Amino acid sequence: MPAHAPMPARMPAHAPAPQAASRRAFAPWLGQTNDVTSVFLAAGQIPDLINLGGGLPEPSLWPVEELADLAAEVIRSHPAEALGYGPIPGLPALRDLIAARCATPALRLTRDNVLITTGGMQALELVGKVLLQPGGTIAAQSPAYLGALDAWRPRAPRYRPMRIERNDHDPHAAMQGAQFAYTVPNFSNPSGRLVSLPERQALVAAAHATGTWLVEDDPYGVLYYEGEPLPRLLDLSAAGHAGSGDGPYDGPVVYMGSLSKELTPGLRIGWVIAAPEMIAALAAAKQGSDMCTSGLSQMLALRALQGGMTERIRPAILSLYRARRDALCAAMREHLAGDLDWQVPVGGMFVWATARDPRLDTDRLLHEGLAQGVCISPSSVFDPEGQDRRSLRINFTLNPPEALEEGCRRLARAIRATLAAAE
Repeated sequence: MPAHAPMPARMPAHAPAPQAASRRAFAPWLGQTNDVTSVFLAAGQIPDLINLGGGLPEPSLWPVEELADLAAEVIRSHPAEALGYGPIPGLPALRDLIAARCATPALRLTRDNVLITTGGMQALELVGKVLLQPGGTIAAQSPAYLGALDAWRPRAPRYRPMRIERNDHDPHAAMQGAQFAYTVPNFSNPSGRLVSLPERQALVAAAHATGTWLVEDDPYGVLYYEGEPLPRLLDLSAAGHAGSGDGPYDGPVVYMGSLSKELTPGLRIGWVIAAPEMIAALAAAKQGSDMCTSGLSQMLALRALQGGMTERIRPAILSLYRARRDALCAAMREHLAGDLDWQVPVGGMFVWATARDPRLDTDRLLHEGLAQGVCISPSSVFDPEGQDRRSLRINFTLNPPEALEEGCRRLARAIRATLAAAE
C-alpha cells in the first residue's frame, strides 16, 4: 500500500444492518372485507361438514364426457381461437349466438349489444369500473348479493336500499341521483324472491324516466320450478319504450347472464347485453382487467350451445333441484318451524329464513353451526351496513335429501346453543 494512502476504516465486529424502510399499507378497503365467501368455499374441505351456506350447483349434473370430447375437438380443429389471445369483447361467433338466443321480436340485438365476460362476477366488477365514482350511490335491491357488494367495495359506494316488495317502495325516488340500480329479479340471491310483473314494470319505467342504468343480474332465470317465466327487465324495456327505430337495443337495462347454473361454473363464461355504448365502455374496462376471456372456454360454450347441450340437461337440473327444494322445506318444517319463518321459493337455489326470536344473532349462529357440523349464510353479509343479523340463507342445490335433513337437525341444535349463550 502506498505510504500516502489512507488506512481503511475498521468496521465494527457486529455492524448493525441498515434499517429497512417500512412497507406501504394495503388499500383501506381490504380492511372492510368479510371472510364468509372463503368459509363457503373452504367448507368442502372440513370432514363431515354439511354446507348449506354456498350457492353451489350439483356436480353430477355436469356433462363431463361431452365437454371433454368437445374440448379435444375444438383444440385440434381451432387451435388459434382456443389457445391464443382473442378479441376483447369475445369471439364474434359466440356474441352472435348470445344475441340471437336472447333476442325477441321487440328486442333487436346484434353482436354490438353483447360482451363476453369471465363469469358473472367480472360483469359486476366492470360495471363498477365504468359507472361508479368513489363514494357514489348505488340503488340496490335489498338484501343484496354478497358478490356484488365485494365487487364494488374498492370504490366505497353508498347504498340506497330498494325493498321492492313493500307497498310504499318508490323506484323513481330510489333511482333518482344514483349512479346505477342493481336488481336480481329472478329468485334473488339471497332472498330467493321472484320480483312480480308489476314490480318489474315499475323498475323499468323508473329507469327510463330518470335516465338511470338498471343492472339486471340473472344467473337463476333458467331455474323456474313452477309457473311460466316472467319477462326480463330487458324485454320490458325494449317492448314498452321507444328506441332508435329499427336499430339494436339502446335502452338503460344492463342484462347479465351466465352458464354457471345451466351448464357448469368452471367454464367461467358470462355475458352482458346492453346498449352498444355501454358494451364499448365495458370492453375498454375489460382490456385492463384480463384482456380477453379464455378462448377455450368460449369455444366450448359456443359448441355446447350450438349443439343444444343446455336444453338437453335442463330437465334433469330442474327435476333434481325441485326435489331438493322440497326436501329442504320438509326438513325445515320438521326441525326448524318453531325457530324460523320462511317462504317456499318457486325457483332458484335458496331459502331465506328469519328468526322468530330477536335474540338470535345469525353471525354467532354461523360459528356455532360450524361447531355443530353445518354451514349457513348469515344475513349481515348481504346488508351493506352489516346491521341485519336476524336472517339466514340456506342453499338446497348441493346436497341430497338425507344431508339436507341432517343439516336441519344440526342447525336446530346450533340455534338452541346460540340462544342459550345469549341468555
